[in-house]
Amino acid sequence: MTIDVRPCSSREELKQALAPIWHFFGGTPTDERMERFAAVLPPERMLAAWVDGTVAGGAGAFPFELTVPGGRVRAAGITVVGVFPTHRRRGVLRAMMRSQLDQAHENGEPVAYLWASEETIYGRFGYGLASLAGAFDLRRDRAAFAQAYERRGRLRLIEAGEALEVIAPVYDAVAAETPGMFGRTREWWESRVLPDPEFRRGGGGELQRVVVEIDGRAQAYALYRLHISFEAGIPTGSTNVIEAMGVTPEATREIWRYLFDIDWMNSIKAGLLPVDHPLFFLLAEPRRMGFRVTDALWVRLVDVEAALAARSYGEGQSLVIEVADGFCPWNEGRYRVPGGERTEADPDLRADVTTLGSVYLGGFTFAELARALRVEELSPGGIARADALFHADRAPWCPEIF
Repeated sequence: MTIDVRPCSSREELKQALAPIWHFFGGTPTDERMERFAAVLPPERMLAAWVDGTVAGGAGAFPFELTVPGGRVRAAGITVVGVFPTHRRRGVLRAMMRSQLDQAHENGEPVAYLWASEETIYGRFGYGLASLAGAFDLRRDRAAFAQAYERRGRLRLIEAGEALEVIAPVYDAVAAETPGMFGRTREWWESRVLPDPEFRRGGGGELQRVVVEIDGRAQAYALYRLHISFEAGIPTGSTNVIEAMGVTPEATREIWRYLFDIDWMNSIKAGLLPVDHPLFFLLAEPRRMGFRVTDALWVRLVDVEAALAARSYGEGQSLVIEVADGFCPWNEGRYRVPGGERTEADPDLRADVTTLGSVYLGGFTFAELARALRVEELSPGGIARADALFHADRAPWCPEIF
């Protein structure tokens, strides 16, 4: 069987390449969904794996600007990867991963990252678990804050037409300092975030948009949906929070207080939250959230030298990391950090490229990975020095699955 992986050259080929992933969602890409995808995913960013004249698999990569500690770096946001069940276990996925990482390398994208639908797949291709995300389902009568405070600002529900201009600056400010988030273009907002088609509602109401204005400027926002229901006249519905964030701790507190106080709702549900969310200390009974944690972002350093050079580092003595990378051999070698330049000096640590992916955004430490036998310390104190250099002030977070 010959597998021919190549970028799509037309809208029709893009549709064919999306068909494998849509097979698992129980359908085919509709014209509406094709329009939204095409707005942010040019055909040439979608690979199709052709076998005997038909598409057997597809894999896309959004062109992102990824926030990393201390800066931003061009990144491939891997998406819609799928292989028809008729062609499983025949090397189609591996062939697409090979072509996709080669393409990212040629495009000058030092990092690739993704949300893994199956977490056992991507470690084989150099992706390391880089962040965790949480979710909660909190009863409204258990949503009191630990400390009383004087409310600030003005709450305002906004129409769809003004949402982009009002809330995008809030997102941009948060994304600029949060590893794992990416810069959203106007097209991304208009095709991915703000549309409100029926299939997204899951039995709930229309998408709601609210902002907190402090000193005349929007400083926090939330996108949410109300699922109204009653039982024997008693409200049993929920407020489902899709996205909520603020540029300051005060604004963040205000937006969540608003969400917890919406009448006629019995509970508040939210997901894709950072594991260091301030709600753990804002709430009087944080245990009542029943906060559930799962794996989130997986990161792959496509160009180790460029990726290491793109982020900042904490204070501490430099060290040398010897990197093994069987899938992208151009990364094999020794790198000095801070800086990321190649060196022939004796290494202080030895690790697979997946380990660097796990620590790159600051979500995990070398010490954690050493306890799992994923990194080898070659000089005394090397792991502690590495953790001091790779330290980040906040947990990586991405508020949406792409």
